[in-house]
Amino acid sequence: MKKTKFNQIHYKLGAKMVEFAGYEMPVQYSSIIAEHKAVRNSVGVFDVSHMGEVFISGEKALGFVQYITTNDASKLSPGRIQYSVMCYPDGGIVDDLLVYNLAENEYMLVVNAANIDKDFQWMKDNNVFGVELKNRSDEFSLLAVQGPNSKAVVQKLMETELDLEYYHFRKDKIAGVDMIISRTGYTGELGYELYFTGDESVAEKVWNSIFEAGKEFDIQPAGLAARDSLRLEMGYCLYGNDIDKTTNPLEAGLGWITKLKKGNFIGLDSILKAKNDGLKRRLVALTSNERAFPRHGYDITFNGEKIGTITSGTISPVLEKPIALGYVDTRFKEAGTKVNFLIRGKEIPAEIVKLPFVNI
Repeated sequence: MKKTKFNQIHYKLGAKMVEFAGYEMPVQYSSIIAEHKAVRNSVGVFDVSHMGEVFISGEKALGFVQYITTNDASKLSPGRIQYSVMCYPDGGIVDDLLVYNLAENEYMLVVNAANIDKDFQWMKDNNVFGVELKNRSDEFSLLAVQGPNSKAVVQKLMETELDLEYYHFRKDKIAGVDMIISRTGYTGELGYELYFTGDESVAEKVWNSIFEAGKEFDIQPAGLAARDSLRLEMGYCLYGNDIDKTTNPLEAGLGWITKLKKGNFIGLDSILKAKNDGLKRRLVALTSNERAFPRHGYDITFNGEKIGTITSGTISPVLEKPIALGYVDTRFKEAGTKVNFLIRGKEIPAEIVKLPFVNI
């Protein structure tokens, strides 16, 4: 099992550690709800060093990125980031990812931890452009500083003005350490993701500097469980739950990052066919006023008939009621539609709603 450079810090903080995507990771420190609310109300820090970083360079780097991803990377300039997915020829999703335009003919793709090896192999198998591919996932540490006070914390550790717009990044120093500072996150809050290399001593220096700077804001470490409840309140997809090789981006509500007119990319023909044939199901947001815990794999029903399946569910720490994502027959996709969660044989009244569940 791999360990991040912050492993000993997590143990010292008393984190509950679990195996996740081949890494030993902190699932929680104090309580999931307390960590969740720290991010919503002030600032929290996540170790997400298990994420993968693949670097692409060469004369045809843009052509390669355009071919393997669904979004239009030609719209990026250096310092810009894009959310995208890679698809199989049948339109199923290989992974969702972030595309960073580092410089002309140079990109960084940030992929999900559980998919690093699969994704890198997929890129190599489809490298008909002769670009250079480097999997540098093990070299990079990654901290996500998230919450309304995240800018104030990070700014304290910089000598330059932190004026990044959403989905922009730049290279700079934090606590004297060179890094990529990215205004991105998986929480819906103002936040920054900090990519840097170096050993445990560098990682510890950065961690301790952030927590010292955040002391006045009662900064808290946050684990994977809070990361999951935060992303679900926003309706962000989780690979392996809400999207996978059996789902196409249109039915997953990712049409906004699927540019069908940009030129050829892997999966285009199948996605066009699915669109022209009419989508059979859609990923929707659901909530209930009942005391219930909707879980991945539970049925969604209407008048006793199964019409779909829950892909992600929890009790929202902010709303204090059940929230879920799930696929339903397209007849039932409109907000306001009354349906049910089928939980242990009992139908629990629920309703399809618009995202996000929580307005930031």
